[in-house]
Amino acid sequence: MAKTWQADLLFPELDFFYRQAEQTLGHRFYYPQGIYRPFLSVEEQNVWMGKSSEVTWGPYIEKIDSQSLFPHQVYNPWGGIILNKCGYVDVPKFMKSVSDFLTQTNSIVYEYFSDDLIQHLPDGVCYKDCRAAGIIYCTGTDSIFSKQTSDLPIRKLKGETLTVEMEEDPEMIYNRGVYIVPHQGKQFRVGATYETRNITQEVTIEGRRELDQKLKELIRIPYKIVDQNWGFRPTTPDRRPILGSMPDSKNVIIFNGLGTKGVSLAPYFSAQLCNWLLGEGKIQPEVNIVRFKSLSSKSSVAV
Repeated sequence: MAKTWQADLLFPELDFFYRQAEQTLGHRFYYPQGIYRPFLSVEEQNVWMGKSSEVTWGPYIEKIDSQSLFPHQVYNPWGGIILNKCGYVDVPKFMKSVSDFLTQTNSIVYEYFSDDLIQHLPDGVCYKDCRAAGIIYCTGTDSIFSKQTSDLPIRKLKGETLTVEMEEDPEMIYNRGVYIVPHQGKQFRVGATYETRNITQEVTIEGRRELDQKLKELIRIPYKIVDQNWGFRPTTPDRRPILGSMPDSKNVIIFNGLGTKGVSLAPYFSAQLCNWLLGEGKIQPEVNIVRFKSLSSKSSVAV
């Protein structure tokens, strides 16, 4: 367990963004909530007792207890740590709220998009009857299907989740090996696996077994598995997002590679991209597309 990359920048931005989005869209989908993580040993308990006094960790630790917390719900003989600045976003509800808002303001068109219809102009791009200074691709793992973005080093990282029913609600978000977050009613979402080799577009018995076993090792609450799902995360070789213009086409902008942490990365880096497009800021080197020399070398080949 380590502090996520740029947490001190990302967390304040995401908290501000989702709260403002809820006000603008008129729906709730952001749920700040503590996470409880049981210790696996006395040694781990001691390590975190020490870290709790460090300035860099203080804001993220609500409580450390050497005694068993929530013993009726969780296996934790060595106690555990409660982390703050945590929570979850109901992503499907957030996406539907955004979609409805864009529809109501006549700001979106739902139709099949074809790369073949893009015209590259000296001062921008044109698609059918729409002309703009540029086009931003936020296509995730589907980037491989586009002539404009197929060279991006986007890799598929498959994840599977379970939906379980429990008569007793967990008192917090429990996280050790798997996480448990509310879904709807008495149903909770359990996840997630990390699979780079078997990237079939289906759920697997192996994924179900892995999640079921880890959940049994974490909680005491009886549960019933009612559903299983899968998805792909768009990851990059260095596990950092990709922002900026394609080297061979400055009017083709990329916003991709958010991987397993898109909910927390997107608010901060979408703002950074917008500021850069407006000429009011820079894209930091760790996420700038120019770090991938293979893309630049392809654009410089003489034809």
